Amino acid sequence: MKKVLVTGSSGYIGSHLLKKIKSEFKVFGLDKDKTQIPVKFIHADICNVEYLKYHQEFDCVVHLAAEMRVSESVKDPILYYRTNIIGTLNVLKHIKTKNFIFASTGAAEGMISPYGVSKKAAEEIVFQSCKEKGIDYTIFRFYNVIGSDGIDVKNPDGLFYNLVKSKRTGVFKIFGNDYNTKDGTCVRDYVHVNEICEAIKLALDKPANQIENLGHGCGTSVLEIFNVFKTINNLDIDFEYFPRRAGDIEASVLNDVSPYMKKIYSIEDLLKV
Repeated sequence: MKKVLVTGSSGYIGSHLLKKIKSEFKVFGLDKDKTQIPVKFIHADICNVEYLKYHQEFDCVVHLAAEMRVSESVKDPILYYRTNIIGTLNVLKHIKTKNFIFASTGAAEGMISPYGVSKKAAEEIVFQSCKEKGIDYTIFRFYNVIGSDGIDVKNPDGLFYNLVKSKRTGVFKIFGNDYNTKDGTCVRDYVHVNEICEAIKLALDKPANQIENLGHGCGTSVLEIFNVFKTINNLDIDFEYFPRRAGDIEASVLNDVSPYMKKIYSIEDLLKV
């Protein structure tokens, strides 16, 4: 049975991934916060080398640990450079593996925000380090991950987090209605978190040794998402427009769909709560 280490194991994607693979692999979680999924756990911060050192070799490391709020990265870019760049370098340097899977983002392509810049730099570190060590790797660029399999969403900047929150508040906030899109709101390429986990699971056995883009190549506006969410869950909620957020881009839709990306859910499935 392969030994797999998942950094950021208590996060949104990390928790879903542990749930999906823990019965098929010998899984270890690594995070600065305790994970709720029952696996062997390493309490460590990727920015602290002394706590990170773990003298055991893994068949695969899935590196999900990162700072990931676009608006926060604009306000505190150094935090993002330290965690996402230096933290990734620490993991590569101090944890031995034969296969390295790195969670990047579609924001790395345009690098509009410090978050995107930090992830693009980390991609290059992964490529150079794995090439130097002669180990397999896969760099996955996640686009907009939504949905849940019974696990809480944790990113306050994220669309799905705020949709779920609107069930309680009765109002959903839309940031910007003057973009050059069909209804003035941002357009994104949405994928279910379990579709992301399936792609990662495939790469555990079949590394790509290149960048793979995880999206469906289909754009949906924020307003369209809100309307589907409201209808599919039979909710009496409304929306309000707010000014654009710094770091947000107008549209992010994938052109080149990775063979690792399988369409399992409809847009309605993504939004059921």
